[in-house]
Formats: sequence, C-alpha cells, structure tokens
Amino acid sequence: MHHVAQAGLADKIASDSAGTLDYHVGEPPDARAQLAARLRGYDLSTLRGRQVSHRDFADFDYLLAMDENILHALVRLSPPQHAHKLKLFMEFSAIAGSREVPDPYYGGPKGFERVLDMVEQAAQGLLRHLRAHIDV
Repeated sequence: MHHVAQAGLADKIASDSAGTLDYHVGEPPDARAQLAARLRGYDLSTLRGRQVSHRDFADFDYLLAMDENILHALVRLSPPQHAHKLKLFMEFSAIAGSREVPDPYYGGPKGFERVLDMVEQAAQGLLRHLRAHIDV
C-alpha cells in the first residue's frame, strides 16, 4: 500500500495479504522481513498472518501469488467464476525471467533485500497496470 498511498490512490485501491496455509495465522511477519522493510521505510509491525478465505475471491479484483505452488493452491480454492482474478505477482514486473518471488527465509539478509527489490518492481508495474486498465 506504500506505493498506492504515494500515488494518492489509497481511497481507490485496497489490498491485503493472506497465505494459502494456516501456519502463521495471527503472527507478525518474520523479524528479518520487518527489519529489511523498515530500512526501506515500510512498517510491517501491525500486520498479522491470515489464511485466504472464500470471501477474498469475491471481494478482490486480483489474487496475486508469489510463486507457482501458491498459484496452483489458489486455483484449487477459487470458485470458477473468479479464476480470471488469479495471477503471479511477478507478471507485473519488468524483471525479465523472474516469474516467481523466491522464499527469502533461507537466503540470509540478502535474500530479504532481493525479495524487496522484486516486490517493489512488481508493485510499481501493478500500479501502472491498474492506472491503465481500471478507473483509478
């Protein structure tokens, strides 16, 4: 939402984050992720993990997956009429050859930096896409 707020579109675009599994429901983001994000000006401290719900498929225009496994899980969960909303987040990135956001948890601090680079790039691309295709 940082880029959305900077673009003055916070009143027109809503977003949320959810996992396909229930491993971290109610927990804050990993401390290493919070530190890497904080160093770039993002505050993740109020976020708590939640699991994707069936309501999400109706409530959101896009359900974006970080990797193919998550995308396949979303396909299995999605009602057929909402399947067109499912995409890989990196489809909105200009980074060539990067279809998936890697899991940073086993890559040390540099893994979190790399993921932030990728997510920032894709977020900017998604924002451009929304401006071009949706009345925002």
